[in-house]
Amino acid sequence: MRPALLSLCVLALLSACGKVEDTRPGTPVAHRQQAFKTILNTFEPMGIALREKRYAAESFLNNARALEAAKDAPWGYFGADTHYPPSRSRETVWSDASGFARERDTFLAAVSALRQAAERRDEQTVRPAYEAVQASCRSCHKAFKGN
Repeated sequence: MRPALLSLCVLALLSACGKVEDTRPGTPVAHRQQAFKTILNTFEPMGIALREKRYAAESFLNNARALEAAKDAPWGYFGADTHYPPSRSRETVWSDASGFARERDTFLAAVSALRQAAERRDEQTVRPAYEAVQASCRSCHKAFKGN
């Protein structure tokens, strides 16, 4: 009987470890997480192309345009009352709002510069622009994103 009871307890604990859902009105955390996933899904293929030396100017440009179109989406979902699970944002998003705004503005400018570089259809021009966007993401995550 003990092994069965232990198994039931383990199953109950595992089921409790499921993904936390955003159940707040308007689901702002879920919306911003989805917006960041869209950004990542357009940005990462560019990095893969550059790392694997498979740069294709038109494909890269299309991704850069899609990234620029998506760049503004998450920021409006960082309201004062949106620091709750499943958010992985640190409290510093709200306690250092000016620092967070600077990081956001750096990212937005870097994305626009990347799209402009991609318009030139030259790999040597897009590499540093891509790296600037990547650096802005890292910097913001280091300061404002948990785990």
